[in-house]
Amino acid sequence: MNYRPGPVAVSLAALIGVFLLLPLLAVVPISFTPMRFLSIPTGAWSLRHYRELLDNPDWGDALILSLRIGVISSALSTLLGLLFSLGIWMLRPPFAAALVGFVLLPMVAPPVVSAITLYFLLTTLSGALGIGYDSWQGVVLAHTVMTVPFAVVLLLVALAEVDPRLDLAARGLGASLWMRAVHIVLPNIRFGIISAALLCFILSWDEIGVTLFITSVNAVTLPRLMWMGLRDNIDPAVAALSVVLIGITVAVLALRAAVHAVRA
Repeated sequence: MNYRPGPVAVSLAALIGVFLLLPLLAVVPISFTPMRFLSIPTGAWSLRHYRELLDNPDWGDALILSLRIGVISSALSTLLGLLFSLGIWMLRPPFAAALVGFVLLPMVAPPVVSAITLYFLLTTLSGALGIGYDSWQGVVLAHTVMTVPFAVVLLLVALAEVDPRLDLAARGLGASLWMRAVHIVLPNIRFGIISAALLCFILSWDEIGVTLFITSVNAVTLPRLMWMGLRDNIDPAVAALSVVLIGITVAVLALRAAVHAVRA
């Protein structure tokens, strides 16, 4: 029996959604202020802070750096999480639960503890290899460490939906471990792999706590630049950038809803 919510439930859900979105909508008028500080425009509205996003190269550089770090770290996290999850699912090693718990430690550890640990690790690598602290490679390494557990969780959930008898049948027919993984398992978890990659990218894109500990002036990501703008001078350009990001998110969600409606 299909449940269809009534008008009261729909209205209540809409009110709750509006209530949750009100803090986000508050940045829209602030982004059009003609002042050099955060304020609600009382008279004329201005696009000066949107122009600053285009004129100031720091915003573009931070955007490109965040995209580069997000893409590379999500690819590494998904690859490492996939290899680990496949090993757990196909080989069934002893102490598998302990191995999974060890991999998930960055997820449950306090962010400050992870940030301090990664700080000392990257400073050591900086002295030994010349890269690490305050470099984009170091940020990629830190973000990979922080996002691998999320990839592992999603991929293990995806693998739990795969019938193990498929792997046993391929094994009985003489397929090697590599052939079973590539031709049997991976096609059945492709959506889980895509979901893991997208989640890791979003987590890397939005990461600020660990990034503050392991960067200084050379590797300035977009969240760090926004944090600096709010900490140092309350730059209204941060509000303008927030509106742009909100608009992109809404456009992507609307496109996804339209595609889903067409397919339905």
